Amino acid sequence: PGSPCRSLPGMVALVTGAGSGLGRATVERLVERGARAVLLDLPRSGGAQLARELGESCAFAAADVTSPEEVGAALALTREKFGRLDLVVNCAGIGIAVKTYNGKKDKVHELEDFQRVINVNLVGTFNVIRLSAQLMSRNAPDADGHRGLLVNTASVAAFEGSVLHAAAGRAAREGAEVFGAAGALPLAPGGSR
Repeated sequence: PGSPCRSLPGMVALVTGAGSGLGRATVERLVERGARAVLLDLPRSGGAQLARELGESCAFAAADVTSPEEVGAALALTREKFGRLDLVVNCAGIGIAVKTYNGKKDKVHELEDFQRVINVNLVGTFNVIRLSAQLMSRNAPDADGHRGLLVNTASVAAFEGSVLHAAAGRAAREGAEVFGAAGALPLAPGGSR
């Protein structure tokens, strides 16, 4: 068997935001290439239906990425159904199109909306990383000493967004760069990065 970071057949993945968009496409591609996957998304997403369509190689975990308990339950499901976790792909994210200040309406951006975007896109991503790294640390290291792979994604709007996406999207992107968002982080021996 090859390195779990280099060989998809038999690999076990957890994909957040798996019910639609990039998350859905990621799950479909992984399963098509022989991986097994746990689809983590909100209960009202299309994740449960997609898992049923893809069959025995998938399971759906209804969870909010910002909840340590719900992400923990998704990881427990991963361990129970597939025995391990090799790959995490963080695709969960939200966006809002609001100006920081709308002069025509004399209205400021609602702080609660900004906080919600940061909580899902930044804090939620970190929550999944930290809890997944714990489970991956139990994997035997491959030939390069890696125990798993964490892949974090970001919307292009975070990099090239309009004035309507500037505040929360940019803040989440810049915050996420601290732990390598929009990149891959191999989990090294001892669980360190």
